[in-house]
Amino acid sequence: MNFEKWQALGNDYLIVEEMGLPFELTPPRVRALCTPHTGVSADGIVLLSPPGDPGHVARLRIFNPDGSEAELSGNGLREAALYMRRRGWTTSDTFSILTAAGEIKPKIVSPTESAVDMGRARLQSDDFPAGPPDGRGELTAAGRTWRFQHVQVGNPQCAIRIAGEPDLDELDLPAIGPGIERHELFPNRTNVSWFAVQDPGRIRARIFERGVGETSASGTGAAGAAVAHVLQGGSSPVAVALDGGELTVAVADDLQINLSGWAVPVFRGTLADEFVKELHEIQ
Repeated sequence: MNFEKWQALGNDYLIVEEMGLPFELTPPRVRALCTPHTGVSADGIVLLSPPGDPGHVARLRIFNPDGSEAELSGNGLREAALYMRRRGWTTSDTFSILTAAGEIKPKIVSPTESAVDMGRARLQSDDFPAGPPDGRGELTAAGRTWRFQHVQVGNPQCAIRIAGEPDLDELDLPAIGPGIERHELFPNRTNVSWFAVQDPGRIRARIFERGVGETSASGTGAAGAAVAHVLQGGSSPVAVALDGGELTVAVADDLQINLSGWAVPVFRGTLADEFVKELHEIQ
């Protein structure tokens, strides 16, 4: 089994082509592949397969390291777009991909930069069924009350504005995140971002991803925080500073989102026969 490992702002994915996959990607196999030390180690797996129709370049699936499947990953999608352009899936700089969140249209900006038209964000969704039309809510977790903005960007986001960067730095995300991710308000769990405003067009954010935990970066997390910032009076495009680097999120008046940033390959690899045999034996 061959794969490539890519990273965007430290958010790393294994990119695998389904035609070269010797087994089904079951949750236990995904966990084994993503595990450090005994596996390849990654924040998730991107699985590419033929789309089944001429209007799209590929069908893309995203797997979290806990084995669950995500609707979308902004960084994983941008990594996959650059991978597909390099590996000959398409000769176009603009193309269409099918995902669990629907059709997504990436654009190759340079050999190491891509942008993604992520569609329109929604403030109401089945991921926050009790939410009002404006998507705003309040919950209690880790002994604190948090006011949040629900944003559906292909996957659910819970964006929380923090008073300032010192307060943002002090947050213990591994302790706080699970209680919000799995809060009863979110039947499908949620991704969580905390952000502090640096100026009208720039925020700093920290991300706790559903099924992952705290990450150095998240494209959809950055998008959710940027939408929340714009809804609260911020200007677009929004530069989102993350622990792993910076992403740019353009938010239109109708909440159409365009996400751009860099992504690079880390290495190509082939799994050892012994590990492939072990994965075959895992159900």
